[in-house]
Amino acid sequence: MTDKVDFKRTLDAYRARPQQLRVVDVPDLQYLMIDGHGDPNTSPAFAEALAALYPVAYKLKFGSKVELRRDYVVPPLEGLWWAEDMNSFRARRDKSRWEWTLMLMVPEWIQQDRLLAAMEQAAARNRPARLDDVRLETLSEGRCVQTLHIGSFDDEAEVLAHLHDEFLPRNRLSMVGKHHEIYLSDFRRVAPEKQRTILRQPVVATS
Repeated sequence: MTDKVDFKRTLDAYRARPQQLRVVDVPDLQYLMIDGHGDPNTSPAFAEALAALYPVAYKLKFGSKVELRRDYVVPPLEGLWWAEDMNSFRARRDKSRWEWTLMLMVPEWIQQDRLLAAMEQAAARNRPARLDDVRLETLSEGRCVQTLHIGSFDDEAEVLAHLHDEFLPRNRLSMVGKHHEIYLSDFRRVAPEKQRTILRQPVVATS
């Protein structure tokens, strides 16, 4: 068996520092994904999404270790976030209007047949309500700007304002794609002021 792979340590895309906006080229990565809408603090769909993603992710990991002899650490939870009116996302923080996709990255050697087997195993006992909504999809973000935010999610607005209104125009970059967050801390267990979250924004150069 090969050594256990920890993608947080091997992929540059999982590296960020606080108070530093950095341009990084993110490779195509595949994820388990599940979509939802509404305030993550109150929407039942958010909790149901987590309850569906994690059993599948760990079934995939276990199958890879036992059957393929390739072990890895399940990467941190990630999320894509957006809203029809982006002011409700950045400025007003009207979470009831938010759309989101929760994600867990899986290695490139995991294929669709393994996902189906993992989903069958996850359904065998205490079937998650949203199990059928889990999908395997490749995300192509390319060039991005990212930073490490330490603190509550509700304190991200100032960082995002600096990114959107100052850093990007100054560097002749414009936003494409969706706001991306990587939760290095388990927000179910870590106090808000100590949470560590990578904030990522895909960008393109402007003329």
